[in-house]
Amino acid sequence: MTKTSSLRLASANTATGQIHLPGSKSISNRALLLASLAEGSTTLEGVLDSDDTRVMLAALRQLGLHIESGGAGTITLQGACPYPVRQAKLLLGNAGTAFRPLTAALAMMGGDYELSGVPRMHERPIGDLVDALQAMGSAIRYLGNSGYPPLAIGQGSIRTDHPVKVKGSVSSQFLTALLMAAVIPAGTASRDIIIEVDGELISQPYILITLNLMARFGVAVEHEDWQRFVIPAGARYRSPGRYAIEGDASTASYFMALGALGGGPVHILGAGSNSIQGDMAFADVVQDMGATVVRHADSVQVSGVHVARGERLRAFDRDFNLIPDAAMTAAAMAMFADGPCTLRNIASWRVKETDRIDAMHAELEKLGAKVESGPDWIRVHPIADGQWRAAAIKTYDDHRMAMCFSLAAFGPEPVTILDPDCVSKTFPDYFSVFSDLVQP
Repeated sequence: MTKTSSLRLASANTATGQIHLPGSKSISNRALLLASLAEGSTTLEGVLDSDDTRVMLAALRQLGLHIESGGAGTITLQGACPYPVRQAKLLLGNAGTAFRPLTAALAMMGGDYELSGVPRMHERPIGDLVDALQAMGSAIRYLGNSGYPPLAIGQGSIRTDHPVKVKGSVSSQFLTALLMAAVIPAGTASRDIIIEVDGELISQPYILITLNLMARFGVAVEHEDWQRFVIPAGARYRSPGRYAIEGDASTASYFMALGALGGGPVHILGAGSNSIQGDMAFADVVQDMGATVVRHADSVQVSGVHVARGERLRAFDRDFNLIPDAAMTAAAMAMFADGPCTLRNIASWRVKETDRIDAMHAELEKLGAKVESGPDWIRVHPIADGQWRAAAIKTYDDHRMAMCFSLAAFGPEPVTILDPDCVSKTFPDYFSVFSDLVQP
């Protein structure tokens, strides 16, 4: 497939229509891992087809799992724990939702594994997870810089007789990985396994996704104030038979923004008030900015102002700790606000696919915005009439940068997205769907 080096977006006037969300990345990769560890065969419906899920599926196949692919995102897995293949070298791209959980699961099983990724993956910290796994007796070591991938996993001796601590302040994926993998030794443990969070736990809604999915696969985890988690002795994953994966709430944020900026209504199908994903709370953000939001059980509809006609959204000063991925969309919407917008408590942006605070700062300035930022915050001043600049937006191989800056098409100057194909990480068809909803 030929990659597109750049995409020039026509200046947008209005946005209206209907979008069926692709499956949630967070749920898809968690469900694939849990199905691979569960007793019995599991059919997953609505699995996201993207770079990150392809990486996970390729790794599971390499590890000996029997996997059948049907149409429309239907995947059937026959679970096996431990995995049939006990020695492998896995290339996991830049997929944190594959790298972190597989690290923990393979460390609990033991074997002879090497896990590596693209250069950016080797810059994303994993030391907090490795420390916790080593404290449980896993044989795991660094093949490069301490605290970062690539990793080697050997045959350890897992201990479950004392609580294990994991830091929660850098990425909630470390706790997610530990929770899902701890069920492996729990099956033969004589006492409950205790996991304690050391310090602040960020992105709590993502842990709620993990606990919901574990429960669907037969393991109920109790927690005390998000600081102490109890996996019961004898716990085992059991297939739910079939499980339907809901639409991606982080992806929904871009289409909520389209409705808010382009008048709407934009009707977003696949996730709504019944969603287990915290990023659906982005509906509250666009509502507070002046949009009209109608919530349904499995969908949401957003109507708003017409920024192309000079109308403005309401400015905000908000803590985005709970929805850091969707928060990027709010930073892009800030260009069209009626005053400065401040996003707080977003330190996790710095260890994502790129340093998103620095990247957002640089690209928003290209368009004419005044931007200030710090270790865990960014403030965006709206672009005044006559101050907009045509720009080529660098995307840093980060899918969310490309999708966020598509919203700049509502400004009066041309915008070009460099490396638009980076959206394949979560939504390969994003720009096609975008163009169907936006009227120039």
